[in-house]
Amino acid sequence: MTIGTLIGLGVGPGDPELITVKAFRMLKECPVIAYPQKLRGSKSYAQRIIDVYVNPAEKEMLGLVFPMTKDEETLQEAWSKSAEKIYAHLKEGRDVAFVTEGDPMLFSTYIHLMKLMKEMHPDVPMKSIAGISSFNGTANRLGIPLADGDDHVAMIPATSDMAEMRHVIETHDGIVFIKVAKVLDDMLDLLEEMNLLEKTYVVTKVTSDEEIIWKTNELRGAELNYLSCMVVRK
Repeated sequence: MTIGTLIGLGVGPGDPELITVKAFRMLKECPVIAYPQKLRGSKSYAQRIIDVYVNPAEKEMLGLVFPMTKDEETLQEAWSKSAEKIYAHLKEGRDVAFVTEGDPMLFSTYIHLMKLMKEMHPDVPMKSIAGISSFNGTANRLGIPLADGDDHVAMIPATSDMAEMRHVIETHDGIVFIKVAKVLDDMLDLLEEMNLLEKTYVVTKVTSDEEIIWKTNELRGAELNYLSCMVVRK
């Protein structure tokens, strides 16, 4: 019996034209397209990116719900169910492309799925197709070089540890903070203290048709979407 291949497919930061030629080919060739699906049935970000390339009538569209909760039992049950739904196709010899915004090997849903599949079904062949990440999209959208020459650049999740955030800023020339929404005002206080507000940029859903490029004076108290990047370029 031939087992299908699970493919982690990076589809870029938001603009459908920013998928790679290889990703486009995989979307056309794979009989099963798996994607994160919102609980209420609305389209996920990754699903919207591939809409222009995939005809649902020609594919097996496999929507998978990954609940936003910290309850380990609930998470494990949901992830295991999703892995088994994918495996049901793989064991029949069908390749499955799991689409994820950005790159599949950088803070993506695919990473956990890949690890779980290795545990549950180690016989499944897997590969990933690189995608353009949001920090690449943000730098190019803003026209800001993240690094040049011997510059040091960092890409990290923002946390409430402002001492650590200060250290990162002090020791790098360019910094991209993801997951910044929950600590936005604290980050703004820190950057103001460091006289770096004028060198700070925030973009939500970069390159997509919902993109927002924020002005620094609009940010305090704003409720940022999860898909927001903060760039500090000294």
